[in-house]
Amino acid sequence: MVGMTSAPAMPALYLGHGAPPLLDDRLWSAQLASWAQDLPRPTAILIVSAHWESAPVSLSASSAPLVYDFGGFDPKYYRMTYETPDATALATRITAMMPAGEPVHQHRSRGLDHGAWVPLKLMYPGADIPVLQMSMPNHDPATLLRLGERLRPLRDEGVLIIGSGFLTHGLPYLRELRIDADPPGWSREFDAWAGEALARGDLDELAAYRDRAPGMPYAHPTVEHYSPLFVTLGAAADAATPARQVIDGFWMGLSKRSLQVS
Repeated sequence: MVGMTSAPAMPALYLGHGAPPLLDDRLWSAQLASWAQDLPRPTAILIVSAHWESAPVSLSASSAPLVYDFGGFDPKYYRMTYETPDATALATRITAMMPAGEPVHQHRSRGLDHGAWVPLKLMYPGADIPVLQMSMPNHDPATLLRLGERLRPLRDEGVLIIGSGFLTHGLPYLRELRIDADPPGWSREFDAWAGEALARGDLDELAAYRDRAPGMPYAHPTVEHYSPLFVTLGAAADAATPARQVIDGFWMGLSKRSLQVS
């Protein structure tokens, strides 16, 4: 239960969530499942997805249905469910952690979007862990780092904090939409730059991506898939500590590099 200090301290993760067909990709789905098996079992999960941008900070409702925020895929994906236990205790805890003057909106009808439920179905298929999704209030790295810092104490209560995005996401600039498509130069260049900065723990470099990262703006014509990274880094015990990069490679030409901080 959230608030019990006997739970093992959890890391914080940033992962690529792909799209619904990720559920049928043997390699990537196996990588995510193996990663979860190597972690302590969470008491609860708090996930910040690229697909919910809302201020003030908002929280999903445990009883709400999934959000099928995609189009053009096999009908089977629209029939999928992921019903998890009540997460009211975690919502109450998060609300109490936010500073005075920064309200938290308890959304009563919004469930998990595909940036949350797709990877979680692979990592925790039993759906037996309470899950909340939190919105991103903006894309300012400093603001998101502070948000992660405020959430950091949850890790000592066994809560797994996840930022869910895609390290490159230049969908308009992809020449072919195949899972095994060769990554374009801008995707490779941004991925290599980010991997090196993460290995150094170079927050300043990562935060200055608009000006310093090769491959921009093609790698992120809009930045919502990169921004969750800063919530994860803010939740680290030391945000400047090099991240453990657990998954790398490309999917549809986009970087699926995913990482863990302690």
